[in-house]
Amino acid sequence: MERADKDLAYMLQYENVAWYEAGAVRILDRRVYPAKREFVVCRHHTEVMQAIRDMVTQSAGPYTAAPMGMALAAWECRDLSKTKQLEYLRQAADTIADARPTTKTRMVQITDACMPVAKRALDEGRPVDLAIRDYVVEANNIRYNKVAKTAEYLVDLFPQNGTIMTQCFAETIVGMMLKECKKRGNQIKLFCPETRPYFQGARLTATVSSEMGFDTTVITDNMPAFVMANEHIDLFTCAADAISVDGYVFNKVGTSQIAICAKHFGIPTFVSGAPDLGHPTHDTVTIEMRDPDFSLQAMGVRTAIEGTGIKGYYPAFDMTPPHLISGIVTEKGIFSPYDLHRYQEKGGSGEFMC
Repeated sequence: MERADKDLAYMLQYENVAWYEAGAVRILDRRVYPAKREFVVCRHHTEVMQAIRDMVTQSAGPYTAAPMGMALAAWECRDLSKTKQLEYLRQAADTIADARPTTKTRMVQITDACMPVAKRALDEGRPVDLAIRDYVVEANNIRYNKVAKTAEYLVDLFPQNGTIMTQCFAETIVGMMLKECKKRGNQIKLFCPETRPYFQGARLTATVSSEMGFDTTVITDNMPAFVMANEHIDLFTCAADAISVDGYVFNKVGTSQIAICAKHFGIPTFVSGAPDLGHPTHDTVTIEMRDPDFSLQAMGVRTAIEGTGIKGYYPAFDMTPPHLISGIVTEKGIFSPYDLHRYQEKGGSGEFMC
């Protein structure tokens, strides 16, 4: 079986996202990459959950780290009875899925999918940890191939040698989008807002883009309007941490203001990702609030004076309404944000359902 991460950048290779081996999960620490290539090693599934919560991995990284954490949980309980092992894994699935509130619906799908894999391995007398890891590789292949199909529809929208603005780090779709551009000989240029406070755009998107051979420019988060007015941006695209079926997009905070600017300048906004059937309306999505102190620093360097009562404020995500979105790009085609029920009618099951 050919792996779907072939020819993608370093940090999108399965082993460099998160990998289980012999009682440990190692996760590429995206908080310091690419300045340092360091891995956080987790020896208990609760440490995997905490690593996800602490942003060691982000974007779609948790969707690999979480099931690898389930493989680790299987190792932890390997000496228990079959019944007790399944009970332990059920508890681990709930614990890991609860790492971050905004993406919990997707995480539940992912950790729950490991349960029948574990039961089947137990019934067949096979090591459960390795059975789950093998399943993760297979599931990643399916997911990456779905994203590759999404990338084909997305790249269809790009003018030849056009200029594209991104937001945050959209993980697999960034790699697949650029891989598809290379395949077509479309040398797009990327403008990447830095994405404070973790700088995923500057550190991750820009690294993947440049590593794959594309003209890449990093801008600060207060520059999108100026760049759109002066640098001939053809299209703004991002992924999403959640897309409600009524057409609202939840993505890294700052997405909404870029979409507002794009609307003002007549630039289309296309969001890649499947609608979350577990979120029929936007009011079912919880926006995660994180440590406000991160707004008072930049990569660990304090930017606001201490001892004066200055406060920070840090919502991890924002909500972009459907009237700002030109289309939702999925593996089943491009849909109006006002017509997302058609995705399921066309056989769509979501990026994380195998």
